[in-house]
Amino acid sequence: MTTVGTVAEIDTYLLAMPAPGSPVVLPQWISRGNTHPNSRYQEPIWSMAPLIDNPGTGLVKLHWKNCPGPLRDQVKLAAWTMINGQLRPTYLQTRGVQARSRSGGTDMLATCHEWMRLARWLHERQITSLAACTETQWRAYASERLGQVSRDTAAIICVRLANLWAFDQLSARPSGIARPPWETEGVDDFLPPVGTAGGGENATEPLDPRVLGPLLIWAIRFIDDFADDILAAWAERRLVAVAAATKAAPAGWAALEEWLLPMARAGHPLPTNSGKSEIQVATTYIAALAGSNRGQVSRFVKQHGLAEIAAERPGPCPLRGPVTGRINGKPWRDHVDFNEAAELMKHLGTAATITLLYLTGMRPQEVQGLRSGCCPDPAPAADGTDGRHLIHSHHYKNVTDDDGNHISAGEVRQVPWVAITPVVHAIRVLERMVPERELLLSTAHHEFHSRHGHAGALKKHTLTLRIESFVNWVNREAGVQGLSDQTIPEDPNGAIGLGRFRRSLAWHIARRPGGLVALAIQYGHMRTVLDGRTSSGYGARGRGGIHAILDVETALAAADTAARLRDRVAAGENVSGPAARRALTAAAHTPRFEGRIVPRTFARKASTFLARDGIVLYDNPDAFLICAFKHDNALCEPEPGATAPRQYDCRPGCGNTVRTDAHARQLRERAEELDQLAAHAPGPVSKRLRANANRLRETADTHDSTAHPAAEALT
Repeated sequence: MTTVGTVAEIDTYLLAMPAPGSPVVLPQWISRGNTHPNSRYQEPIWSMAPLIDNPGTGLVKLHWKNCPGPLRDQVKLAAWTMINGQLRPTYLQTRGVQARSRSGGTDMLATCHEWMRLARWLHERQITSLAACTETQWRAYASERLGQVSRDTAAIICVRLANLWAFDQLSARPSGIARPPWETEGVDDFLPPVGTAGGGENATEPLDPRVLGPLLIWAIRFIDDFADDILAAWAERRLVAVAAATKAAPAGWAALEEWLLPMARAGHPLPTNSGKSEIQVATTYIAALAGSNRGQVSRFVKQHGLAEIAAERPGPCPLRGPVTGRINGKPWRDHVDFNEAAELMKHLGTAATITLLYLTGMRPQEVQGLRSGCCPDPAPAADGTDGRHLIHSHHYKNVTDDDGNHISAGEVRQVPWVAITPVVHAIRVLERMVPERELLLSTAHHEFHSRHGHAGALKKHTLTLRIESFVNWVNREAGVQGLSDQTIPEDPNGAIGLGRFRRSLAWHIARRPGGLVALAIQYGHMRTVLDGRTSSGYGARGRGGIHAILDVETALAAADTAARLRDRVAAGENVSGPAARRALTAAAHTPRFEGRIVPRTFARKASTFLARDGIVLYDNPDAFLICAFKHDNALCEPEPGATAPRQYDCRPGCGNTVRTDAHARQLRERAEELDQLAAHAPGPVSKRLRANANRLRETADTHDSTAHPAAEALT
């Protein structure tokens, strides 16, 4: 048998046969900093960890027990060839720009799982050799397998199955499996019909505004109001644990007799914590406060029967640090309890993660890859003002080297992210939780109840569970604090997954132009920060940025605005404003779009849709109007090349204004609300409120006097 490392003389892409003891991943494919153990070819479980350098990716394994015995050796050899080989350039030339000669470890695992699924299908039909998988079997399998998934997923599966044939050609002992028919006939006829729901960010529902509002409020509250108390409590708790581990001494026993025993005899509650099944005496806490040893406390409790008393009269374990955080002007705690410090630390890290995920537009893996020091304080600008905070980060999606090989460790973004104030605060809190240069979400430093020493950052599943736990804590705390209006309801579209934050940001920028993100963070301002085409504040690499998602949401919002305008004029409402004619023409030619899950083809067309200067309609509920955005007419001073208005800076007299009868009614309703507020406000404030109310009524009156039915406005 030829040993690993022998160079084929005829074809440099052919691999020699592995020996039973050969490493699963050959040394040349393991990065210098990767120290994960390597598996051996003969082992029943292969670790993919030597190929994984992304801190947010789990260290997955390949279990060969899931492959039928008669086909296992053939699939195993193909898998080893894929792990250590490279597809020929001639094969890749017909695959498109995203084709890779080598994919990443997790993608290889998914490919192997797809091959095993095919092997199980063949085995069920008494086919025991890949060579017997002919064109007939390929067609039958494709008909069954691809009909179960979306069109996008089916296309990926076809690539993975074709790779089984391609890598088999590079093996020293090819099985002879037939070439899949879609390789010669084209893949379209094998895929589900166009319009089948696909994956990706655009297929992810945005978070409901009723969920996102209080979720972000509490996340920022944790960072800005609670963080100092929680971090101080955690530091004190760790000191308490150290003190309780001191050696036993007579003075410690005496202290328990002088303090703990009188407390029990006087009928006071005893410091306790809740175990898995029952209330227990807080041994560690008591030992530290009394200057004792945990063993001494346990013996003392048993000798005096204090466990039974504690179960009847459980008490808190207050830490001594002062509480400085406030809710509605009042301390949020009398004290932080020894038993809740670890849970609060977990929630603090989760709150910072939520803030980063939502207010940056980063993908989850990019947040998981952030390190302490990623957002240094900027030097003052030339005019004396503070410069912008920039986040220097890695990105991981579609990162390859010059040969098309996937780079698991990602690469530094060419253009950093802009960090608004809440994001900077969140990063600063995380930097206080981990050592310098460490991952901000390092598993080793975010496991507060135990120390398993796991490598990398907290994984997607763990973060999802922590967000769920954070929501549960918030809802309990809101009840205790009398803040029933700040509870977080259940999202109608399911769990709050990490991927939903990124699209939610784009959704809210597009549809809440004058709204506020929690503590006065304007959605409109976020558009300026995030859209690299209208501002130098944010830049990203083509498909790697948030631009495409923002385009999709803005285009959907514009289509909805056009549909509502059509519905209103069809119901008999009049329209006014200098852009009324343009808006009605645009509304008549804008298609209606039902739902929020969109196909990828729409994502590609969104930027073209928005570039139609003068005929894209933007709803501005805070200004009670529709903006038929034409760049040269806009008084909001959009940046050169902008395709959307600065809706947070809408100004009277703009040539893009359109109003309907519904807007006039809303103007008067708002004027009534201001009058009611003015009736209970001090003199100067009351005067301003009434003046604003009068201006709103004058605007409504102007509409009434100038508005026309749609048919007249178009003539």
